[in-house]
This record gives sequence, C-alpha cells and structure tokens, in this order.
Amino acid sequence: MQAAAFGYIQQMVKQQAGIVVEPGKEYLAESRLSGFAKEQGFATLDNFVDTLRLSPYSETHRRVIELLTTNETSFFRDFRPFEALRQTIIPQLVAARPGRNLTIWCAASSSGQEPYSLAMLIREHFPALVPTTRIIASDISREMLARTKDGTYSQFEIGRGLPAPMLAKYLVSNGAQWQMRPEVRAMIETREINLAVAFPAMPAIDILMVRNVLIYFDAAKKQDILTRMRKVLSHDGILILGGAETTLGVDVGFDRCTAENKAAWYRRKDAK
Repeated sequence: MQAAAFGYIQQMVKQQAGIVVEPGKEYLAESRLSGFAKEQGFATLDNFVDTLRLSPYSETHRRVIELLTTNETSFFRDFRPFEALRQTIIPQLVAARPGRNLTIWCAASSSGQEPYSLAMLIREHFPALVPTTRIIASDISREMLARTKDGTYSQFEIGRGLPAPMLAKYLVSNGAQWQMRPEVRAMIETREINLAVAFPAMPAIDILMVRNVLIYFDAAKKQDILTRMRKVLSHDGILILGGAETTLGVDVGFDRCTAENKAAWYRRKDAK
C-alpha cells in the first residue's frame, strides 16, 4: 500500500469513526482490506483506495471501517468486573431503588460475548431481575450485531471463558456450534451505534460497559465520548472500562471506585 493510500485510510477512519490507525499499521490495513478490494473488482489495494477517495461516503466506506475495527472479545473477559457486578454493583443498585428496571449498555460489544455474559450472570444470580432487565448491545459493525442477535458461537469461542455448567444450562448444540437459548437471546437488544458521533436517543443507563475501546481513540475523542456517556448514565449509574483504561486525566466528572478483587468502576461525581 502506498503512503498516500494509507494516509487516506487513516484520515477517513478517524473522521467517520474516531478510530486512530497508527503509523506503521500499513500491514494491518493491507491484510484486512486486500480481500475486500479484490471482491470489489480491483487489481490492487491502491486502486481501490483511489476510488474511495473520489467518491462520497458510502456503504463501501462503512465496510472498510468495519474491517479495520478490532473485534477481540470473550465470555466473562477479565472475570473481576463480573465478580464486582455480582457481589457489589448490582446489589447496591437494587438496594438503592427496590423494584428498579435495570438498563445495561454494552458499547462496542463486538460479537456479543460480553452482553451474553451479563445475561447469564443475571439469570444465574439475580433471577428476579430477568423480567425487568434490558441489555443493549451496540457496535459500529452490522456483521457483529448480526452475530450477536443470532447468538451462535464456535467451540473455540465457547472455550474462551464460558464455564461448563453455563454451557449446559444456557446454550444448545447447533451442529458444530453452540447457540444461546431463545430466552437468553431475548434479553439482548442490538443497536448500531458509532461512539464517535452523537448517540441516538438512549434510556437512562444504570450500567455502562465500554471496555478496551477507548484505547483506539485520541485524547480529545476519549473526553468527548466519556462526557456523552456520563450524560446518559442514571443519577447513580456505573461506568466500567477496560483494565488499562481510566477516566483520570480525561473526564473530571467521574469518581473511581474499587472492589477487594481490584476491579474498578466509575460513578458520576454528582451521584446521589
């Protein structure tokens, strides 16, 4: 890929999705886009990018952004936040407002393992909350949202973090794959949301999980996203970031909380 073509890809992805493709990542762009360029009838990736450059934003541009988005995820990834949810966060939220309808947003949820982990956690430990819990799984990728809605996973994906008792209880065999049972899939609402731009109308969010996502944005965009997320949180809502992410030095509107197992989460400073 020529430098000019890579520069355009960097600019377009940052402008449309806020994602920073760092210098030196030409190999990443080439490996993820070459096959798509050939499918579109282009002999070289540079020719494909030239066409993108000369055309208005389109479905093809959106697909390029999808292909450059990292979709790494697994069931109960970094188990500590889930333990904090089970032991501390959810009990505190319910105690503060008995009978509350719990609304959870998993932002940039990729292929759905995180929202399904939450659905299983609630069914396992808080069954009384199942009828009043709403889990919104959002992503910029329509392909990932379709996978989430279908709830089907390979044996390899199942082997990454899903406890055997939960496999037997909440999934059914579907050929060489496993699918979430209908009652679990029914707990998940999928929405296409680009975090880099203004959010669509959202309900008040009680738990907002946006883990290992902010690392792909520059400082200004991180601040912008956190500010908008703070505004959609309920007055006592909780924000959970990835283990290497923080609001410190980015958004002063949050207070950091920790559990005994070192899990961290954030509350609005004006929380009551």
